[in-house]
Amino acid sequence: MSAVVGVLNESLTESLRGFYKLRKAFSTLHEISEAERKYLEARGKGWTASQSSVASAATVSENQMSAGSQTPAEGSGVLTPDLSAEEDDDMDFVDAEEAAPDSKTSGSYQGHLEAVDFEKLNLDEKTMASKLKNSKPPAYETANASVPSTGAAAEADQFDLTSVTTDPVDLFIHTGTALCFGLLQLLLSMVPPAFNKLLLLFSFRGDRETGFRMLWSATKFKTNVNGAFAGLITLGFHNAAIAFCDILTKDAMPEARLKALLREMRQLYPKSRLWLLEEARMLAHDHELEKAVEVIKQGPKSPLKQVEALRMFEKALSCMYLHRYEECATSFIACVGMNNWSHALYYYISGICYVELYRTYKGSDPTKAEEYAVKAEKYLHEATTHTGKKKFMARQLPFDVYVNRKVAKWDSRATSRVCRFVDAVGVSPVEEMSYFWSGFKRMNASQLRDSLDRLAWFEDPNSNPYLKQEPDDEKAVFGLLKATCLRFLGNIPEAKSTLTSGVFSHDLPQLKACDHPDTWPLPVGHYEMAVCLWEEAGGQDGDRAGLEKCSAELSKVEHWESFELEARVGMKVATARQTLQKCGIKSL
Repeated sequence: MSAVVGVLNESLTESLRGFYKLRKAFSTLHEISEAERKYLEARGKGWTASQSSVASAATVSENQMSAGSQTPAEGSGVLTPDLSAEEDDDMDFVDAEEAAPDSKTSGSYQGHLEAVDFEKLNLDEKTMASKLKNSKPPAYETANASVPSTGAAAEADQFDLTSVTTDPVDLFIHTGTALCFGLLQLLLSMVPPAFNKLLLLFSFRGDRETGFRMLWSATKFKTNVNGAFAGLITLGFHNAAIAFCDILTKDAMPEARLKALLREMRQLYPKSRLWLLEEARMLAHDHELEKAVEVIKQGPKSPLKQVEALRMFEKALSCMYLHRYEECATSFIACVGMNNWSHALYYYISGICYVELYRTYKGSDPTKAEEYAVKAEKYLHEATTHTGKKKFMARQLPFDVYVNRKVAKWDSRATSRVCRFVDAVGVSPVEEMSYFWSGFKRMNASQLRDSLDRLAWFEDPNSNPYLKQEPDDEKAVFGLLKATCLRFLGNIPEAKSTLTSGVFSHDLPQLKACDHPDTWPLPVGHYEMAVCLWEEAGGQDGDRAGLEKCSAELSKVEHWESFELEARVGMKVATARQTLQKCGIKSL
């Protein structure tokens, strides 16, 4: 964590030091994983995830790995380094000398092969406390599923550490290594393309499959802190990161297994609000946004203000996707008093929600419209006063730059058009935010049609009196957002046509010539075209020629110059590239 904080420091020097520390952490965790693998192999046991981690860390030099044969003796089973060894500088892991008669390793497999019925599990606190007191994992942990496992989860299930040892120290080290190394592998695998080049300079990279295998392995031991955190991270990454991506393999979202894991965690930790948050995210992924908001509102407030801030933030986003603008705005304003993460974001989204409300009531209730117009102008200008206070690698945060440019653009348009600020706003900025936060993927068909109605304001001369004066960059933003809604509605041909005519009909110099230009629709448009081609080809097992075209469009984004909020799209691009590589499609 010290290394991660260092990387995020605003000082370039500190960031470089942080990368160095991160590489050392990567190497150390890899070494522990290798030591465990060798120890287990010496007993005829093993798990292929550790072997996979070797391949994923090929850039770590071999002389950093522990060497030598393992010659364990009968004992407690604790994997303790022999500090007295003088024949080799590297430390071999051997059994501790202390006797521990109550934790001897059984000579036969003591696991459980039958799948467990989670609906009938008895996970009351007294039972769990009794099991923890005996330092043995509950029986369900060796199976960990009442549903068939696929992908990384299935591979993790092939190995049961309790067949080697039930010593709590062994289990803690195993789950701790799986948690930390798995999380690090996962984080490194999801960095945007541009950032990934920087990682390569430090000679290490991540492997998503290995990361998930290790995290799933740790979730077998849910009653220790490592297992619980592994469960939270596994659910969080699937519900808040992978679920937002578009080009995925069939087993990328093991939904049945994730739901089973969530059910277990809610039973084990019934007072924790974090699991309610994950349930809400899972419902949102299933296009059940109304239910998601209801789940978030359940129960009393958490004593942890950070958890309450997360719940309010998630509720605000869901309300934005539901087009409940008043509730979305008030929820984001409430976030201002809960944490100081990004007040610019909170004020900006609140302001643009009031822009939509102003447009809604402008023709039917002038008094109400005026009230919303005043709030919109207030909060949007307030947002700019909170930018630039936090920096990343000595530069302003990307969203701060985005907010400053957008507000400056609307101020400039208001001056040149001699109109009030709220009338100078172009294509629905709420729908623009919904895109960047992957809101369209959470919407159902009715909500997507509502988004199309909101976007229709732009090309309606009765609503938008400045339609003929709209610059090329606004037209490109409109085309991109409309095409995305059409894609999620299943109308791929029209989505492709809209991208071609509404986005790609403009070139980069044209967009840059606009006042305070939005240039991001062009590279993001190529990503959207790649998704259309992926779906048109049939996905993972689809037409190879179509997948090659998809890869070509993706390469255009990967080689594009830096653009606004590229990190939010970059994660999707990185995931898409990994998916295509699994399909045997190489990058250009």
